[in-house]
Formats: sequence, C-alpha cells, structure tokens
Amino acid sequence: MYSKAKFVLIFLLGVVASSWGFLEHDSWITVELQHSLVGNSESFSFRGNVTIPSLNSGLANVEQPALSPADLDLLKKLALGNEFYRLKATVVYSNGAKAQFITSNKACRLLQAQLNDVLWVSLDPSGYVTGITVSQDTFPATAECTQEDVNKLVETQFSTDVLIRHAELAPVPDTAGFIQKVEREREARERGEVRDNRGFFAKYWMYIVPVVLLVFISGATNQDGAK
Repeated sequence: MYSKAKFVLIFLLGVVASSWGFLEHDSWITVELQHSLVGNSESFSFRGNVTIPSLNSGLANVEQPALSPADLDLLKKLALGNEFYRLKATVVYSNGAKAQFITSNKACRLLQAQLNDVLWVSLDPSGYVTGITVSQDTFPATAECTQEDVNKLVETQFSTDVLIRHAELAPVPDTAGFIQKVEREREARERGEVRDNRGFFAKYWMYIVPVVLLVFISGATNQDGAK
C-alpha cells in the first residue's frame, strides 16, 4: 500500500514538472509588449518585442516599430488629460510557459521623456519573472502636460532600456547542523561522557530552596509563639 501511494505521488510530481517545466540557471525569455492608448479601456495594441537571450548577462534585443500618426495623437490626448499609460507584458519562457504583467505610468511623463523609458524585469532565484515595471529616467518639468509639452515631442518611436533585477537569497539558518549537534550531546549524556561542571548550588538548588523556606517559616512561627 505504501509503495503504491509513493508511486502515485512520484507520478503526480512528474506531471506537474512536465506541465510547467524547470528553467535552466541561465535561460532565455521573450516579452511581447502591448499598450493601451485609450483611457479606461481594456483594449491593447501591439507595441514591440523584447528578447533576452541570457538572463545572467542581462543583454536584451528590443524591436519596436514607430508609432502611427493615429496612435501618436492618442498618446498626446492621454498626456493632455493627465491619464495613465498602461503597458501589458506577456512573458514566454524557454519551456513554453507564459506569464502576464500589467504596469502603468503617467502618459505625461512618457511624453516629456521623448518616449524614452526603462523596462525593469525582476527575477526569482529559479529564473522566473516576478514582475515587470516601466519608468522614465528623466524627471518631468511639470506635473501635468501642456500644449507646449505636446508640441515639443519630436520622437515617434519608443527607445527602451531593459534592466534585469535578480532576487537575492536571505541567509538560511543551519537547522540540520543544529539538530545533529543536539543529537550528539544527547547521546553523549546517555553514555555518561558529558561531565556536569556546574557549581554546588546550581546542581542542588531545587533541594536547598525548600529547606531554607521551611527553616524561615518555622523560625517565624517560633518567634510568634514566644511573644
């Protein structure tokens, strides 16, 4: 019965592993970028593709076509309305698995940065993406865009820098080593190899304290009787 249950467990683990797969330490991913140029709308249009051939090196190939005049007008309208520019990133791993992330930023900031932005890709120790965010390096001159800011926009194509952030593992306590040490000490005490180097009072305090209390109580009782 035990061997049958063990076989079923191993089979289920194999199914899960084959369906999700395990990434290599240095694998590749592709990221398809889509953006929403209409405020409060769930419709997204294609923006470009990002290919990261090596997660360790952090090098990325970015392909983004120029914006059409219609899309450029929509982006300017978002900026003038002080609305958010939303970006959807679909990650495709080397084992075929997919993950999707949505990030947003003020359209005004993107316009003031002349369509220059930074794509941050956060990874866990296994090589899977835990988050994708977009930001701008340049600090905007004003909180809201004006018509003058819109007129200053001369770029029609995004210029994106891809930065990869690897997760750092926190120090893990050596639980196995501590348990082995406790077990060795227990076995040594059972064999009588460990000497008790404590002082006399530390060894026999549980016997001394009751006697002292008894003497103190009896002395107080005798004093009351004499009075």
